Amino acid sequence: MDPRAVLKHALDAHRDDLLAFARDLISIPSENPPGNGYRECGDRIRAELDRLGLAHQTVEAPGFPERPRYNFLSFHGDGPRTLYFHGHYDVVPAQSPDQFIPRIENGKLVGRGAADMKAAVAGMIYAAALLKECRVPLTGRVGLCIVADEETGGRGGSQYLDEIGLLGKDALGMLTPEPTSGTIWNANRGAITLRVTVKGKYAHVGLQHEGINAFERMLDVARALGELKGEVERRRTAYRIVPEEAAHSILMLGGRVEGGTNFNAVPEACSFTIERRFNPEEDLETEKARLFSVLERCKERGIGMEVEVLQESCSSGVSEDHPVAQALAGTVEAVVGERPRFTMCPGLLEIRWYARKGIPAFAYGPGLLEVSHGPDEAIEIEHLYRHTLIYALTAARLLA
Repeated sequence: MDPRAVLKHALDAHRDDLLAFARDLISIPSENPPGNGYRECGDRIRAELDRLGLAHQTVEAPGFPERPRYNFLSFHGDGPRTLYFHGHYDVVPAQSPDQFIPRIENGKLVGRGAADMKAAVAGMIYAAALLKECRVPLTGRVGLCIVADEETGGRGGSQYLDEIGLLGKDALGMLTPEPTSGTIWNANRGAITLRVTVKGKYAHVGLQHEGINAFERMLDVARALGELKGEVERRRTAYRIVPEEAAHSILMLGGRVEGGTNFNAVPEACSFTIERRFNPEEDLETEKARLFSVLERCKERGIGMEVEVLQESCSSGVSEDHPVAQALAGTVEAVVGERPRFTMCPGLLEIRWYARKGIPAFAYGPGLLEVSHGPDEAIEIEHLYRHTLIYALTAARLLA
């Protein structure tokens, strides 16, 4: 049996169903934040899994009474070796309500989540279903892991599944269909996001000698962090990234700045954010300690402040020579006709949850990064079909 010919024939028979499912998912406004539409989107996913004969489990994360977080696990095959197809169904907020009215234009499916990543989630579900329908022999399982909350760090999604031991169980590898613009992402940066609120004392401008100017103190803190910024941003990753200028480690100050009450009053509090994006060669705890060391020295100089951790996530990286990486790249080359490059994602990725457990994890999907999250988000429909075939064939190759 030639798996490619058999799977492609089966896919051709399901093209309309796959496209209809993708359109249905896009039409549901599962915006995150705050987590709207999760129940409706989850119901639609469950209905399609049932229709395709894929048994599934729903895992609800606790702590979200008003907007429940639902995650889904489904497996096809037998044995402990599992290749995971991992995707998320939440999307960033739309620029316009019309983005939740999917439409087809010039061979593209247009709408919020078309590229990131509802169409691709539909594709990975159908990839598993095709393997089942065609009875492709597998020495192991394909695992579908469909999560909420990816766009806000994963607290009600991957993080919770990891905490309860259900993420990546018995995994030989993981693939996630992020919009990688034709490359394979084998690494991602980590993140530390802080909000620093510097304290002062209110006074009328005419009596400013009675006050303490929180804005001026905030500038002192920012200058101290600027020294660390200069040192940090001379570092470069050894992973390939495009453009090359993006290889430097990042410490960005002041993404959001707030403070004061009026032009004629000494500000009693000013806050600013610190965004530390570090490369795979750098360690989360080490970089976090260095940030807090600078802030502690400022406190010792008498600058009062509060520090809030908004986000922290590990970086990750897997060699492009790993057998899972080579199986994926070889399959892409066979289907597309060109071998993909491996590059590092400039932001966060769900691969980090798997890679830190020693599981080789890679992102490859049919969308374009440059249109994701934007007002013209879209995906080439033929690329969706191609992606579905690539995922099914990669599983057949790795689990042969």
